[in-house]
Amino acid sequence: MNEKKTYSISELASEFDVTTRSIRFYEDQQLLAPARRGQTRVYSSQDRVRLKLILRGKRLGFSLAETRELFELWDETTTGSEKQLNLLLVKIAEKRAELEQQLKDIAMVQLELDSAEARCRETLNEIQQKQQTE
Repeated sequence: MNEKKTYSISELASEFDVTTRSIRFYEDQQLLAPARRGQTRVYSSQDRVRLKLILRGKRLGFSLAETRELFELWDETTTGSEKQLNLLLVKIAEKRAELEQQLKDIAMVQLELDSAEARCRETLNEIQQKQQTE
């Protein structure tokens, strides 16, 4: 009764709403390391947690290289490390700075669009008025 829970690739794909191809890609990138029973991949609870973290990192904008770096630090000890947490805090700060810059860039583009739209409307209005007086 002390058996560890294992998962098939299709179970994980279904649970996390990703393709089996994506999971195999993460394995190719050495982010997951399932055991094998013949040709069948057998994923552990740790692999399941890693897949969850990969997908969460992806949603947060972390590259797979950044995720790998965090995993490597975690693998150095059995419980993670201060080094890993400090690196994660740095990565979070970097992502925040990127998002803040993107927000500024979006605001600037919106202002430029507003200005272009106003000029277009003004010119169109002038053309229409000119046509009415002819």
